[in-house]
Amino acid sequence: MLNIEGLERLDANAPVVMLNLMRFHAHSRDGDGSGWDAYLRYSAITVPMIRARGGTLLWTGEAKAVALGPHDGNDWDFVALVYYPTVAAFIDMMTSEAYETQADPHRVNGCAEHVIIATNEAYSKFRMSSHRDS
Repeated sequence: MLNIEGLERLDANAPVVMLNLMRFHAHSRDGDGSGWDAYLRYSAITVPMIRARGGTLLWTGEAKAVALGPHDGNDWDFVALVYYPTVAAFIDMMTSEAYETQADPHRVNGCAEHVIIATNEAYSKFRMSSHRDS
């Protein structure tokens, strides 16, 4: 469930990078392939939505092993970093009818668990405020 209350405490006009942690079902809940297959359908719909709001995927990859910290509960399958020019842009996408009806069902069918953590820049080799989609 989207934490609107927590997001509204952030600066709505500040850029944000969302850290996505995902664990997939072995089989999609709708019976159409694996959880990964459902996630790919979700991504195909959401990436254009992200770009339409000025955002972009920064990085994605497989989670391979817990290197430090508790192992229990941290067996993620996939990680993604997604840039949005504002927190408001993220909220706009996540609460849009198109997201809720077209994209989110694929996410729910594919992901056993999906955590999104809003981050703000403390240090970056790249300045978020001047980020341009390449």
